[in-house]
Amino acid sequence: MFYALLGIPLTLVTFQSLGERLNALVRCLLLAAKRCLGLRRPHVSAENMVVAGLLLCAATLALGAAAFAHFEGWTFFHAYYYCFITLTTIGFGDFVALQRDEALQKKPPYVAFSFLYILLGLTVIGAFLNLVVLRFLASAEAPERAALRRASVFRRGAPESRVRIPYPFHPLETWARDNPAFSPPLSPEAVHDCHSSPDRLRARRKSI
Repeated sequence: MFYALLGIPLTLVTFQSLGERLNALVRCLLLAAKRCLGLRRPHVSAENMVVAGLLLCAATLALGAAAFAHFEGWTFFHAYYYCFITLTTIGFGDFVALQRDEALQKKPPYVAFSFLYILLGLTVIGAFLNLVVLRFLASAEAPERAALRRASVFRRGAPESRVRIPYPFHPLETWARDNPAFSPPLSPEAVHDCHSSPDRLRARRKSI
């Protein structure tokens, strides 16, 4: 129990680290391939990485299926099913390798191949699943990033003349409306209009 509590997290971290390095290697190979094709500005997108990861997973499963079909006497479909169930850590247990003819004792090369294949296959499948998760997260965050980008562009490009800040309503204006015998005080807009129009200012003074 204590071994599992310590070993399972370490195993997950190890395979995640190996998967990230495998993705970096695949990205470098894709860049090199695009340069060989004569592209001026080679770029590896997330879609390219997902497609490459899917092809690598299919090739890994097919290679393992061919090997286990040969050593275990299974059909290719059953061997492919065993590889998929094993590498995705589902593990139904209906197909188990190394159980025939005392293979664990009599076939050390086959045991070594099975061990290395499972380690490599877990790394490949983990790297591909990591790519798929990152792609879905990026597609989910894309609308939010676009909205933030549009908001920042609007804030930078909006002229100050379009922004109108309302002034607080002065209580004397309410009082003047209730008392029509007195002329109401000038509001900020009226003061601005008076400064811009001398005739209106003279008319206001005559009324007072």
